[in-house]
Parts: sequence; C-alpha cells; structure tokens
Amino acid sequence: MDKQDADHLEANDFLMALQEMGTYVDVSVDDLMAIHLKAEKYARIRKKEGRQVESLMTQPVITVHTDTTLSDAAHLMVSSKISGLPVVDDNDKLVGIITEADFLRALGVPSHHTSHSVWQTLENMFHKSVKIREPVGVVADLMVANVVTITPQHTLQQVLGVMKQNQIKRVIVCDEEKHVVGMITRSDLVKMFFDHFKKPEAE
Repeated sequence: MDKQDADHLEANDFLMALQEMGTYVDVSVDDLMAIHLKAEKYARIRKKEGRQVESLMTQPVITVHTDTTLSDAAHLMVSSKISGLPVVDDNDKLVGIITEADFLRALGVPSHHTSHSVWQTLENMFHKSVKIREPVGVVADLMVANVVTITPQHTLQQVLGVMKQNQIKRVIVCDEEKHVVGMITRSDLVKMFFDHFKKPEAE
C-alpha cells in the first residue's frame, strides 16, 4: 500500500468518526488530517527531545590523568581522532578537560583565540611562519578544571540547553561519584539529526 492509499484510508476513518459522533462539528476532514499530521510531528519532536543521554552518548570515553605528559596526550588525541580528553585523578574521577585549543596554545600558536575556530587558526598558521614546538609539561598544567557535566538521565533537550548556555562543543557524562561514563559532542547531535533522513533498509 502506497502513501496516497494510506492517506485516503485515514481520511475515510476520520469521516466515519465524525458521522458516528452524530453532532455538528465545524471542521473538515482535511482540517482533521492537517491537525493529525502536525500532532504527529510534535509527538516525534517530544519523543526525540525526551531521549535520555544514556542512549545517545559515546562510550567508553578515552581519558588521561593529570600527570600524563602533554606530548603523550597530544599523540593520543591525534591517533584517536578526538578533540577533547577528560582528565581523571588516581580514583578515575573527573578533575578537568583538555582540548585541541589548549594544545594549540601549548604548541606555540599565538593566533588562537576563543573567538576563532580551529580552522581559522590553522589558516593563520599556513599564512605565517610559525615555529611549532613539542609541548612540555603535564596535562595538569593546561587542563581546564571547571568542567560542565551532565548525568546519563539528562534528556536531549536539557543537553542542548547546557551546551547553548555554556557555549561548548562537548559535554562529559558522569555518574553520581564523578566517574566519566560517556560524552556527548556536537557531532553526535548532528549525526542524530541526519539519522532522521536515513533510507529504510530493504525488507
């Protein structure tokens, strides 16, 4: 059965329902169909926004310790193709985060500002003679200690609010004891949006 046939049957169902009511209702079948479609749309939005972080987050998460060398952390970030590393203590509890922006500053890139994208910074590097140096020190020297976190029970709508309010690209998911259990990134949210347009698998 194609969509046109299905819509026709659904319209007929609405017509029969109106006739069964036996009272005058100042609304057409087309109006009811339009209301129904809009209601379905909002139901889908509500369902998507109500999804919990636990079903969306990336896990397991690669982490580093406060005493990990910046050189090792940089190599780990490059080899794993990630842009941020949660930092944990000896009890594996979250104490900070170190990102690609922190590494750019450690590498001696003077033009990277918070208002610049990484691409703008890289473009400046290629247009100017920048002397790159091996990062010296440990993660604790560069990490940001004030980390925004969420719990696995947060909803997608809450995550979007947190990311917008704090102007961040990623949120670390922690349990009640501050152990890192996952991460939500802007890329995860974009992927989830485009999953809506995936072609259904052939039966």
